[in-house]
Amino acid sequence: MLRFQNTEYFYLLIFIPVIIIIFIISQIIKNKNLKKLGNANLLFILIPEYSKYKSIIKFSLTTIALISAIFALANLQVGTKLEEVKREGIDVIFAIDVSNSMKAEDIKPNRLESTKQAISRLVEKLRDDRIGLIVFAGDAYLQLPLTPDYSAVKLLLDAIDTDVVPIQGTAIGSAIRLAIKTFPQDNKKHKVLVIITDGENHEDDAIGEAKNASSQGLIVHTIGIGSPLGSPIPIYQNNQLVGYKKDKQGNIIITKLDESALQQIAVAGNGKYFQVSSQQRELDNILTEIASLEKNEYSAKIFTEYDDQFQYFLILSIILISIEFFISEKRNKWLSNLNLFGKNKI
Repeated sequence: MLRFQNTEYFYLLIFIPVIIIIFIISQIIKNKNLKKLGNANLLFILIPEYSKYKSIIKFSLTTIALISAIFALANLQVGTKLEEVKREGIDVIFAIDVSNSMKAEDIKPNRLESTKQAISRLVEKLRDDRIGLIVFAGDAYLQLPLTPDYSAVKLLLDAIDTDVVPIQGTAIGSAIRLAIKTFPQDNKKHKVLVIITDGENHEDDAIGEAKNASSQGLIVHTIGIGSPLGSPIPIYQNNQLVGYKKDKQGNIIITKLDESALQQIAVAGNGKYFQVSSQQRELDNILTEIASLEKNEYSAKIFTEYDDQFQYFLILSIILISIEFFISEKRNKWLSNLNLFGKNKI
């Protein structure tokens, strides 16, 4: 089991591209200034000790050393002791709609990204509960079985996109059936399914499946995401908007939040319906519902001890900085005397 203890330090990596851009601009300015003085090849002959590449090598070493230092601050840890512990919590499965309509941008940045953000914030506030992930479009697939490992939840959550399911559509009923199979069959309580979708169900009898789930002790909450007024589905190529999805008649498809359907599913599943706004304040209501349920005791194997590995990144950083320090920006005399191709040395 690997983890980073201080992930907030990774935000420092944002400055690396900025530093690289500044270096490239400085090199361009330097070359322009040299050209103003005269012919570049002649200048290199007049300044035989000048090297065009040493500064790039030194900068590369410094940049890699800086990245390594940031990883040292984040402190990679390796789990060394696995223990079975007793916990009390609720089993919660999040079923995430990954159909194309979830790319609509009526909730910024879009419905799917907003869904992932909402779940991530929920996970941060949960304690001792086991979490699972299901994705669905034209069919449903288990992304993550129930686990108390919240870092694994966030890792898989980041990777979810509309292309993880090969069949398009919106089969909410299929997601409910899969959730029923995923929950422990010997436990008739302490089970919650949270479905996050725009509600445009075209594939199956979701209400009937929700009733079946409720009869087996499963509470089904639904979260509607999007606008009832509707929004087109954008098409991007190389991060550039090139148009919107159209139907067979060439009309732009408008996808709308179907609140009525989601409310009926929640009622059938003995749960509640919530609509997510841009501020996502409704998440607290979901947490209140989950926290009000009776806790279930379960056994979980978790790493209780970790060994720090930051020293390897720190040593690498120190070595690279040391190498950079001893590299002169002047050309190596031995190399400059080599003239393998019989040309003038520059």
